[in-house]
Amino acid sequence: MSQATAAAKRSSADKMGIFARLAQFFREIFSELKKVQRPTRDELWQMFITVVVFVVAIMIFVGIFDLIFGQLTFLIFG
Repeated sequence: MSQATAAAKRSSADKMGIFARLAQFFREIFSELKKVQRPTRDELWQMFITVVVFVVAIMIFVGIFDLIFGQLTFLIFG
């Protein structure tokens, strides 16, 4: 974007009132939301299963370390 164009946009934004700028902000939000590509049902299911598998894996990992450190603490402080 050239400096002249940026300056023209800046000066026109300065002339707009607070409610006009707020309305423009929401119009831009809705136009960006229209560009969002949502996942298909199969993609969504695959992502859900992936998250569940990783959560279960982390739970097992943390559980094993908890068991090891618990037994180690019991052995040391008995």
